[in-house]
Amino acid sequence: MTDARHRRGLQAETVVANWLAAHGWTVLDRRWRIPAGELDLVCLDPDGWLVAVEVRFRASRRTGSAAESVGLVHLGRLRRALAAYARQNPGPAAGVRIDLVTVGPAGPDRWRLQRVPGIADGH
Repeated sequence: MTDARHRRGLQAETVVANWLAAHGWTVLDRRWRIPAGELDLVCLDPDGWLVAVEVRFRASRRTGSAAESVGLVHLGRLRRALAAYARQNPGPAAGVRIDLVTVGPAGPDRWRLQRVPGIADGH
């Protein structure tokens, strides 16, 4: 990954973390890693669910949409990582799920964000 692309990805994660926090979410961890995978954000949503949030940035649709970039192999890694996180951090969560937040430019210094809940299990 190029340095500029990496910086944009980190910036997108920060924008999403701030956006979720402003909507009542609690960000527990960022870029949490195990050998089996990485979770961009780990949060508690306002209803008490433990949520792994996959952040996908796309500057253009030339290479496909951000949502299309999350394949079955990656979903498997996310599931394993979230299960490991839940085992290592037991708590009173109402349940666990994986959400996707897509990020794209909406103008100078503006972002377009869209959250897709439950991408791994249809919730």
